Amino acid sequence: MNVLIPGELNPDLILRDYQFFPQLGKEVLVRDLNLTLGASSAICAAGLARLGHQVKFVANVGADVYGDFSLGVLRSAGVDTALVKRRPDLKTGITVSVTSAEDRALITYPGAIPSLVPGDLPLADFAGCGHLHVSSFFLQDGLRAGQRELFAAARRAGLTTSLDPGYDPREQWSRDLIETLPHVDVFLPNESELRGISGCPDVERGLEALDNGRTLLVAKLGAEGCMARWQGRLTRTGAFPIEVVDTTGAGDSFTAGFLHAWWEHREIQECLRFGAACGALSTRGLGGTATQPSAVEADEFLEAHSAG
Repeated sequence: MNVLIPGELNPDLILRDYQFFPQLGKEVLVRDLNLTLGASSAICAAGLARLGHQVKFVANVGADVYGDFSLGVLRSAGVDTALVKRRPDLKTGITVSVTSAEDRALITYPGAIPSLVPGDLPLADFAGCGHLHVSSFFLQDGLRAGQRELFAAARRAGLTTSLDPGYDPREQWSRDLIETLPHVDVFLPNESELRGISGCPDVERGLEALDNGRTLLVAKLGAEGCMARWQGRLTRTGAFPIEVVDTTGAGDSFTAGFLHAWWEHREIQECLRFGAACGALSTRGLGGTATQPSAVEADEFLEAHSAG
């Protein structure tokens, strides 16, 4: 599949394995640190490329060391960055991830992220692409106002579409996302995002509240696995046991895996399992992209766990 991803591009500074989570006025030590490719859109793009897809990425970054680093890693992952603009008037953003094997907390400086606008993505960029994917709806302020029309235009051009909303750091969860969903083929929130968007504390009720009759809804539930609602039917699968090093970007690797299986027209249950396998395998290393699997590796992992 040829995939177009307009998104955010920045590094993650990962501070790994804290003894206690930091509190104001106090200092804690971590066991390790690493500078790696961050941004939900970019991690998903790298995961899709690893799974064998052609990915064109659209973004703005600063003409600075963080921009150089992020572009270099994305290119080395096999992603086409010809549509990424280096802007000397902007700073590349960065996310500080304070992480452990169980969970993480993020602090983000958006930098260039909100500067991407619909005009940076002319309809000509749809040519040769079969799918449009957008992540981080609530961070991409410049693109957000035109996202409903962006998805509608993509569908008119014959592309399938998907949206991974990301968390709303303002916790306003405005309804413009829900108004965009009728133009989205696959929607992939995690549990906290689903709760905020739907207003329902329960996963099943949240999926029911967002069901518009045409969008495949997929909830990423971390250690509890994942769940999908399609045509009024719920499908669920558990998480795979694995020795976790870092959960950063696991949801983005899940998204890449789910979409890969969905494009192959696998059953929903198999799409969930393939996505869960990709998410699990991505946690074996530090950062979101270091251990993303190939399609062969993910299928072998699934076969091994089916046999076990």
